[in-house]
Amino acid sequence: MSRARNQIHIVLWRMSQLQIIKTEDGSPSLWNPDLGETYHSRYGAVQESLHVFIKSGLNALIPEKSELSILEIGLGTGLNAALTATRIGEMRVAYTGLEPFPVDLELLEQMKFGEALAVEEFNFLTAIWAAPFEDALEIGKDFTLTKSKSGIADFDSSGREFHLIYFDAFAPEIQSELWEPAVFRKIFKMTSIGGILVTYCAKGQVRRDLIEAGFQVEKLEGPPGKRHMLRATKP
Repeated sequence: MSRARNQIHIVLWRMSQLQIIKTEDGSPSLWNPDLGETYHSRYGAVQESLHVFIKSGLNALIPEKSELSILEIGLGTGLNAALTATRIGEMRVAYTGLEPFPVDLELLEQMKFGEALAVEEFNFLTAIWAAPFEDALEIGKDFTLTKSKSGIADFDSSGREFHLIYFDAFAPEIQSELWEPAVFRKIFKMTSIGGILVTYCAKGQVRRDLIEAGFQVEKLEGPPGKRHMLRATKP
């Protein structure tokens, strides 16, 4: 068995061990005991998503755009996508979510997101779960979703540029291959002028690698439980 295929089998085995947990704001997340990692902050899954991706990402571009192209690296449970879809106003959004290892639908349904989200948010979330992979699907009149099982390394943007990147991979010590300088250089090329990347991570090496790729990087106040996060802009 090749090393790459062996790594895929390991990841799939690890995903089979996922456990549902409740975070401090009452919203659910997933815990991978083998990796020692959660899909969202233990201090609050919804709080983290709203602070990092909506407040620091989406809201920074809403006043400037009528149409927005978003790429999420690490679609996970679909929470970021659902919260985005319900906060775009009259803006038209084309949303691409990369997730090489999708969470099983049965497990997602057991997470009881309906107890933590508004009705509209939960309706969007369940529509995101049900959407097919590799096909664009309009969810609501202004939100088009494309889910892909590609990882960022093999993702082909086909010349498209993105205004907003949600970089929501597992932490560098867990998924180091997704935080390599070459990855940020690739992302930089597919980011539009004035486009931004937001991530919960504020490690010094990540900041330096983003700068080396060509981004202008600012350190922002982090969500509950974290002092800082990063926002990178393509000048």
